[in-house]
Amino acid sequence: MNNRTTILAALVLSCSAVPAVHASSFAGTSAGASSAGGSASSRSTSGNDKIVREAREDAAGFVASDGRVRSARLEAALRTLREYDPEARQASDLELARKILALR
Repeated sequence: MNNRTTILAALVLSCSAVPAVHASSFAGTSAGASSAGGSASSRSTSGNDKIVREAREDAAGFVASDGRVRSARLEAALRTLREYDPEARQASDLELARKILALR
């Protein structure tokens, strides 16, 4: 392993030790707010939270690689966040990945 790979692996491991996302996550809060208006109310916010929670480790790798390492789980989480939060639609992928890591 070269030095760069070792550093990347250490960053990913240290980021994955952050506490897990709970039900009041960024996606869940936004989805709940938009669902009060009508047709979106049939969607499950807990399913959206799960998508975002499961992308946490992938978000750590994405941030540690400065956006070069992408995954299907991270892409799904980014789409979910943008679907339910108007502010997320304006954010870059790296900004959203950092928000996923900051969620408690």
